[in-house]
Amino acid sequence: MDAREFFGTRKTMATRSGAISYVERGSGPAALFVHGVLLNGYLWRHQLAGLADTRRCIAVDLLAHGYTEAAEGQDVSVTANAHMLAQFLDALGIGQVDLVGNDSGGGICQIFAALYPQRLRSLTLSNCDAHDNWPPEAFQPFVAMVAAGGLADTLKAMQADKAVYRSALAPAYERPEQLPDATIDAYLHPFLESDRRLRELERFVDAFDCRHTLAVEDGLRRLQAPTLIAWGTDDVYFPLEWSRWLQQTIPGATRRIEFDGARIFFPEERWADFNRELRAHWDASGGTATGDASAREAIT
Repeated sequence: MDAREFFGTRKTMATRSGAISYVERGSGPAALFVHGVLLNGYLWRHQLAGLADTRRCIAVDLLAHGYTEAAEGQDVSVTANAHMLAQFLDALGIGQVDLVGNDSGGGICQIFAALYPQRLRSLTLSNCDAHDNWPPEAFQPFVAMVAAGGLADTLKAMQADKAVYRSALAPAYERPEQLPDATIDAYLHPFLESDRRLRELERFVDAFDCRHTLAVEDGLRRLQAPTLIAWGTDDVYFPLEWSRWLQQTIPGATRRIEFDGARIFFPEERWADFNRELRAHWDASGGTATGDASAREAIT
């Protein structure tokens, strides 16, 4: 599933927070996939392709990301994004979901889970912000650059020379040299085609603060939803200790797995292994997983 095919079926749903862009595949119980900063729903293309036989897989573009258009004056912080997800599900008529998050999207999923625990059938968290590790120390130079007004020039440089993007994102990928130009364009293009989206991204990053996760920690400590914690071990932003913290904090944590040598965006690089773990987790959490997804997983 390349970017043209993925975005060719993009839909928009009106909510109080704005016009929310999303792509979906499959039918059955809904699974909602939440990406992190600088990305969009395209991160989850392999999951939508490989798991559509067992779930209605929905990849959403967060506020300040992708093709989502936030309402005028809308708060785009991570807590606002958690509330947006609830509004989005309401608009689609979806009661419960299997929620899957990565990077800052995983932090947003924790906030959602604490505020709306009744909306979860299951939860999966991969390398992500947690507790007081938001933003991570290794990401703070990027936050400082955004605060200094350098975001537009930085993203333009990344788009003009993909080597700049690969170098900057090298800590997030095991094999950044193999990241296709088209994938980089799929992530950067929505920001650079709209000054408004660029300003919203600035506001999103400027609002990074661990107070958002700390404020919901009591709710997280009461969370009973079956929770899978899947973690890449070679991560300078979210070291393995945070997977253990989440396992100890969430009562519903049923399993913690490690992807040896993987980095933040392993759902994109090690999608086949991750898909197998998601399928097993959903099977154990309720719902039926049927069929052989190998053909769907043979994607570009």
